Amino acid sequence: MAEPKDMYQCQTSNCGYIYNPDKGDRKGKIPKGVTFEDLPDDWKCPICGASKKAFKALG
Repeated sequence: MAEPKDMYQCQTSNCGYIYNPDKGDRKGKIPKGVTFEDLPDDWKCPICGASKKAFKALG
């Protein structure tokens, strides 16, 4: 089970999507187990389309 320090939340208004490496990102074709740091640089939030720069660690 992923620790909060391994999960990242989108900080854009009206979003709040949390990237959890235990789940990956089905929409973005990111398999389970991929850490946030290992996501491609061009990865976008599956909800609002924000870049990785809009995310902050939960822990």
